[in-house]
Amino acid sequence: MMIRPTTIAALAALVTLTSAFQTPSNTRIISSTTLFSTPPERTTDQPPKPPLSTLVKRVAVAGATGRTGKLVVQQLLSQNVPVLALVRDTDKAMSAFDPTNELLTIRKTDLGSKDDVITAIQEGEGVDCAMWCATGFSDAPDQSIWDKVSAIFGFATNSQGSIDAVGLPALGEALAKSPKRTLANGSDKSAPLPKVVMLSSAGVTRPDWTDEKKSALEGCAGIPIVRLNPFGILGVKKQSEEELRNCGTEYTIFRPGGLNDKWPKNSRPIFSQGDV
Repeated sequence: MMIRPTTIAALAALVTLTSAFQTPSNTRIISSTTLFSTPPERTTDQPPKPPLSTLVKRVAVAGATGRTGKLVVQQLLSQNVPVLALVRDTDKAMSAFDPTNELLTIRKTDLGSKDDVITAIQEGEGVDCAMWCATGFSDAPDQSIWDKVSAIFGFATNSQGSIDAVGLPALGEALAKSPKRTLANGSDKSAPLPKVVMLSSAGVTRPDWTDEKKSALEGCAGIPIVRLNPFGILGVKKQSEEELRNCGTEYTIFRPGGLNDKWPKNSRPIFSQGDV
């Protein structure tokens, strides 16, 4: 069975909620000798991790109706984690999810408005963690041509006002002063868990590669999104990462490869320093 890239991204993003800032001790990894062999066996003296539902009060998911965001919401709900879905189209969200699920709250939110994002995070029950799965425009099959053209035109004329440039830092600011999340019930001895998990792009560093590196890794640097970098979108996303780092909250940045679910079977992505 082939696992879709969007599924991998969703699962990896969820893992960061509990493991991104942990440094396991007394862990022995039995090495594997071949690239595609059975995953290495792990043995540890540490107790099992607690259920995710005991570590978070409620998780906000920006871009909840997108291909990856939808999977993130479904995974969180399946683990009994309350979700605040931040969406542009509530009708689409009502169709994508079960609106009668008591763990789910759907809120129409303008991710390009700092005030609206902060209000969404802090109002009502509030949240203690957020996952950024939103993008200004995509090739999602359920997005109309008009929506795609409008999104591209809006980014081209106001890239610094894009949702990445505005909404993501707003998430970090809204959660910066909230209590730290740890595995030890708030103990200062426990490493903090991330409050914001950002789904970025593996391509953000590639436009800055040297010509020599681009030539050596043509398969990475020669893809259209990197070669063309329309309206400097990768630079905006990279700058948004920096804004998140500077907002004063604990964070994790996850840089996946292309999430188009159209890769040939058994193809391998190539990762470079800075991608993950």
